[in-house]
Parts: sequence; C-alpha cells; structure tokens
Amino acid sequence: MTRASEADRSHHLATLAVHAGQRPDPVAGAVMPPIYQTSTYIQDGLGRPHHGYEYARTRNPTREVWEANLAALEGAAHGFAFASGLAALDTTLKLLSAGDHVVVGNNIYGGSHRQMDQIYGRFGLTFSFVDMRDVTNVERAMTPNTRMLFCETPSNPMMFLVDLRALGDMAQALGVLLVTDNTFATPMLQRPLSFGADIVLHSTTKYLNGHSDMVGGALLTSRDDLAERIAFLQNAAGGVPGPFDCWLALRGVKTLPLRMRAHCDNAMQLARWLDGRKDVTRVYYPGLPEHPQHELAKRQMSAFGGIISLELGSLERARKVAEGTRIFALAESLGGVESLIGHPASMTHASVPKALREEMGLTDSLVRLSVGIEDVADLQADLDAALSS
Repeated sequence: MTRASEADRSHHLATLAVHAGQRPDPVAGAVMPPIYQTSTYIQDGLGRPHHGYEYARTRNPTREVWEANLAALEGAAHGFAFASGLAALDTTLKLLSAGDHVVVGNNIYGGSHRQMDQIYGRFGLTFSFVDMRDVTNVERAMTPNTRMLFCETPSNPMMFLVDLRALGDMAQALGVLLVTDNTFATPMLQRPLSFGADIVLHSTTKYLNGHSDMVGGALLTSRDDLAERIAFLQNAAGGVPGPFDCWLALRGVKTLPLRMRAHCDNAMQLARWLDGRKDVTRVYYPGLPEHPQHELAKRQMSAFGGIISLELGSLERARKVAEGTRIFALAESLGGVESLIGHPASMTHASVPKALREEMGLTDSLVRLSVGIEDVADLQADLDAALSS
C-alpha cells in the first residue's frame, strides 16, 4: 500500500497537486518521477532481502508516487491506483461478501449501475437504488444485512447532491461503510473523508488527469484496516494501471487547481446564460440559486464544478443540439480541457433500465455538457448556434 506522509498532507491543495508524493530522482535528480517501465525487479539472491520491489503488479515506483499524490489531495492516509474507475469500484465491492446489502444513490454513473446490477447481483450481493437527496430514503432502505452506502455527489448526470455530513453520521452510527464517488467535484471542490466517508473513489480519467489521454481509477482511505484489505485486493485481482498512465496523470494533476477554476468559472457563466433562454426547458447546475440543493452545495463544496445538464424538451431537439455543436465534441467521458457534449440516455446511461432513468428524471431529451477551459465567449457562441438551429 502507498501511504501519504504527514508532511505531504499538511500543505495547501495547489502545492500538493504539484509536489505531493514526489522527491527528486536519486539517480539523476530528475524533477519529474521516472517512468519505471518494468514488469519485474532483480533480486540479490535466494532468501536475501530485496529492495522492496518484486513484481510490478504488486508495487511500482511510478504508481506509488501517483498514489501518494492522490492520497495527499484527498487528505487520506492511503492511496491506491487502478486501471479504471470501474476497476476501483470492482475492488470496493470485493470488500463485501455474498448476502451483503448496499444502499446506492439511484443516479450514479451507468457503468457503476451495470457492474452492481448485472455482475455483483449474480454473486449474491443485493442493491437498493434510492433517491439519496432525502436521507430518510436511505434509512428506509436499510436492512440487517446492509454493509455499505454508496453515493455520487454531484451525481451523473442529474447533478443531485447528497448531504455528506448527514450520510457520514448515519454510516458511523450504524457501523456501515460510506463510499463516495468524488469524480465530478475532485478534492479541489470537496473532500468527502472530512464529512465521514470511509472510502473515496475516483475515475482519474476525468478531471484529475484532465487531458483525455489515459484511463484510470483510484481509492483513498484513512482507515488502516480498509487499506490493508484494499492492498490485498489490488494485488490479488490485479486491476492496476501501467506506469506510463500513472506518469501521465501525475503530469496532468499538477494543473488541476488552475483547470478546475477555469472549468467552474466557464460553467457558472454558461449556466446563468442557459437558464435565461426560453428554448432550454431546464438547467441542472448546483451553482444556480434555482437548484433545489444550492444551499447544500454552498456548504460542502468550494465551487460548483464543470458539468451542466440541459432538458431540451424532445429527443429530436436533443439530437440536433448534440450533433450541432462545433467546439463541444460529441463524445463519452468528461473532465478534459476540451468541452464535450453527450446524450446520457443513449451513451453513458444506456445500460440503466429506462424505468429507473425516468424515475430520476433522466429523459431522452437530456444532454450533458462537460465544460472545458476554452474561452467562454466561444463556448457560448457554439451553444447558441446549436440551440438556435
């Protein structure tokens, strides 16, 4: 396992993003950590102590720097990197046993829902998908076998928020694990461990890397018992990232504070402008005072993120807008420096049953914007042309 040092965790976030976990290379003094592109390590002899490294699935120096950086950013004691966000979720669910029950927010990433419902549901885990905006729904869903609460906040793509303090207090009182997917907010805007979460999950593909050129995931925790179990599963199941992907993410995270400021500023300006248009039925963005959870967002987030969802009234209109932009690229994923537009019902959430999509308000006429760091005037003009067409 990779442990973040107390010194690393004591600095401000912008400093941590650049320096946490990193020391000058002892061989050449390289400022950036080397890419240890190796699968195995030489040993001095049979039964003799080695240098701490035997096989790269278990430990890799480049990955360890990335893990320490992530842990420091989240204020965690331990960090673990994975080959994707879903690989991180897979390891999280392996902490459970057949017969265990999980209460899950009903608006989570479609791939997370698919893994829970179509894979782990076959292996004896049970899941209740509830609207976590009201914590009483979580209380009502609890059973004697409940072992975990799992939430995204803000959620994908409806921008629902979960009261992390209330959920953390509930999880602690009931002795169950609270796992929070912090991909949308990143540690720049929200640190769930400080509200009582036991594990924080990230798709590092998104904002943490920020350049749409690698795929990865991460788990962060400050509990030594959970860290020991996650480390075992990380090695035993083997869903680890390669050293080059870790190096790319380390390069990307250095500008995370600057990028998040630009994402948030652009999204706030676009959300206000979109909210004033008569040809947009509804704007989902927690930074708007009209968002029903705006006050909660102000309490537990330092800014409101770079994702906006729009209700456009019909599937045909959603298709025309999604296909009509020139700067916003029609593509899966989010969180890169470039702006993207997507149609969740047919893309990221196509595997979610239609009835559940409708229950949460995820209609066929909803589009999702991942607002990049381009000039906001150009982004506005691009959306204006697509909406006006």
